[in-house]
Amino acid sequence: MPIARQQTLPGPDSKPTHTPHKVPVRRPLFHGIRADLPASLVVFLVALPLSLGIAAASGAPVMAGLIAAAVGGIVAGSLGGSTLQVSGPAAGLTVVVAGLIEQFGWQLTCFITLAAGLVQILLGISRIGRAALAISPIVVHAMLAGIGVTIVLQQLHVLLGAESGKSALDNIEHIPATLASLNVQALLLGGLVIVIMVAWKRLPAAIQKIPAALVAVIAATLLSVLFASNVERISFSGSIFEAVSLPQLPSGNWDAVLIGIITVAMVASIESLLSAVAVDKMHTGPRTNFDRELIGQGSANTLSGLLGGLPVTGVIVRSATNVEAGAQTRKSAVLHGIWILVFSVLFAAMLQTIPKAVLAGLLIVIGARLVKPADIRIALKTGDGLAYGITLLCVVFLNLLEGVFIGLALASAIMLWRVMRPSMRAEQAGAEGSTRWRVVIEGSCSFLSLPRLTRVLNSVPTGTDVIVELHIDFLDHSVFETMNAWRKQHISTGGSVHFEEHGNTAFSDAASTPPKKEQPRAFPLAPRKAWQDTEAHPPIPGNENHPEPVQSLLLGIDKYHRRHAELVLPLVEDLAETQNPDTLFLTCVDSRVNPNLITSSGPGDLLTLRNIGNVVCADNQDPSIESALSFAVQNLSIISIVICGHSNCGAMKAVLADPDGSERTDRSALDVWIDHARSSYDDLITGHPVAKSAAAAGYCQLDQLSMVNVAAQMRKLENHPLLGPALATGRVHVTGLFYDISTARVLLIKPEGIEQLDPLTEQKQEILVPA
Repeated sequence: MPIARQQTLPGPDSKPTHTPHKVPVRRPLFHGIRADLPASLVVFLVALPLSLGIAAASGAPVMAGLIAAAVGGIVAGSLGGSTLQVSGPAAGLTVVVAGLIEQFGWQLTCFITLAAGLVQILLGISRIGRAALAISPIVVHAMLAGIGVTIVLQQLHVLLGAESGKSALDNIEHIPATLASLNVQALLLGGLVIVIMVAWKRLPAAIQKIPAALVAVIAATLLSVLFASNVERISFSGSIFEAVSLPQLPSGNWDAVLIGIITVAMVASIESLLSAVAVDKMHTGPRTNFDRELIGQGSANTLSGLLGGLPVTGVIVRSATNVEAGAQTRKSAVLHGIWILVFSVLFAAMLQTIPKAVLAGLLIVIGARLVKPADIRIALKTGDGLAYGITLLCVVFLNLLEGVFIGLALASAIMLWRVMRPSMRAEQAGAEGSTRWRVVIEGSCSFLSLPRLTRVLNSVPTGTDVIVELHIDFLDHSVFETMNAWRKQHISTGGSVHFEEHGNTAFSDAASTPPKKEQPRAFPLAPRKAWQDTEAHPPIPGNENHPEPVQSLLLGIDKYHRRHAELVLPLVEDLAETQNPDTLFLTCVDSRVNPNLITSSGPGDLLTLRNIGNVVCADNQDPSIESALSFAVQNLSIISIVICGHSNCGAMKAVLADPDGSERTDRSALDVWIDHARSSYDDLITGHPVAKSAAAAGYCQLDQLSMVNVAAQMRKLENHPLLGPALATGRVHVTGLFYDISTARVLLIKPEGIEQLDPLTEQKQEILVPA
């Protein structure tokens, strides 16, 4: 019976027992500004050249990159669900935007950006932010790698002083022509940027605090100005305010426009959410609210498209810089957007001195970093290399949306193949020529596995005794029919078939219920009778003449050798020569009490002593108990002794039936032994605190006596000539337990009462009798 919680009336000075809800703390407006202000300046210096380069690579107006950076920082930073993520134009959308501009022109691309933002807002309102993360990371990594390869192929031509092609295939085909018309000055300037970017991480840490991209762009631009290099530079007319332009509504081709909207919305959402997940791993502050992040990103894209800016996403490069720079709140992202806006207004003319080859070198490094060797190694190790490679190639040579869809379809097919392809094998169970065979099936079984299942079953010779071990968690009717038909056919040849089920799904259920994944139906260490049918189980050769209990035990040993011996071996290898338990566990001989099970212990952990009624002899003269106590304390130096009683104890029933032992004149050895526990009855009727607290908890008199008996044996140990001094000095500790078989729960027995140990209760409860 479960323990009841003691009810107490609240007094005038009592405190509430519930945990109050946390009320959001309103922080001052300038909270964290000391850390956020310098961090925002660092992020601004990183974002500025990246925004220009991404705009140039997309074929968009240069100012569109700055508009997107300012809007992303201010709007997404204010409204998003990630505290430290920084948003702006990202390399991941470069290929998509370039394709949209090529197909629709810039003004209609702005409309697509605006509409994609509205889609993101709807996704956030619909609370499906986390659903966007249900995409195979392998596909995402391959998508980014494909974008990186496309950027490198595109910007390689700009680096060499030529125009990039319309597609990756064009860029590959025109490499010889570009090399023939090589602009050496452009190559040197872009090469200098690449060298600085690559070598920057090898410099001292103090120098690395300066953004490498900013140093590379400034250094290469200054060289080009000093030497009056004949290279093509960034050009635009007017200020950032004049660059603001309203989007143009499509006049037709709505299907292509809709595909563009979905592509931008999906890619921007996935990249932003994945970036937010990565940023959460970099700091210990508040976690991202994914739905709010989608709303923030959507709001930024809506405004960016309305003002004539590039699409906006969360960007891991800027976000990581923000965290490393010591930012504490979202003010850093907002301020970085303000700095970009201020620079675009006051110093825009300086941007026209930057050569395109310089930005090309910057983008080549960024693109190359999107292809991460670690992702490739993981894909190869996990067997996802095919999905990674095909996704990458499709993104490069088809387009991003088709590549992602193909990658997702392939990854799903591979996953389905793995999940629905169970492990199957048939093997001879005995020596050469034995008629005993074993078929082992592990995993999920469906009609997809029928060809292999049929081949394995048909490999079993006719007329043999077969054990079919089913370690399955999913099984459909087609598999049931196939196996049942094979069973009947095999029995007709003079053989036998026994199904031994160790998984979560019952074989017989497949005949009448829809297939589904099942939770474990039984504890792995279930009693033999719970899984064993000795009549249907074929006998072990050489043991056919044993009586049924022995035969049953031998079948259990056979199962141990087949299923558990190899798993147990690593646990006992170090125990072959010696043992070093720390606890002596004294409990009843009752077969329902399993000390290792209820203490989650294994071989070598417990020295177990069992007797009827879990008693310690008052006269200390029982050789079995005394030798065990002496060996435990003196030879093994145990530090803990546990006395464990249990519910519905037969020894306690005998005590209740004959408290003083005078009812029977023909006293047996069992009656004499029970005398060691009869003193516990006196404690029960005189109102021992343990008995009172057990009664208050609703336990019957029999179980109350079992708990009192545990306390009585603990008291005997305190007066024991060997254990008493060790307990008094604290070298050895004694603990009392009670195992309630009906609830499979364990209680702690103290001299003053009982205590609930189940961690699933609302709180640890002590049921003690007031003094």
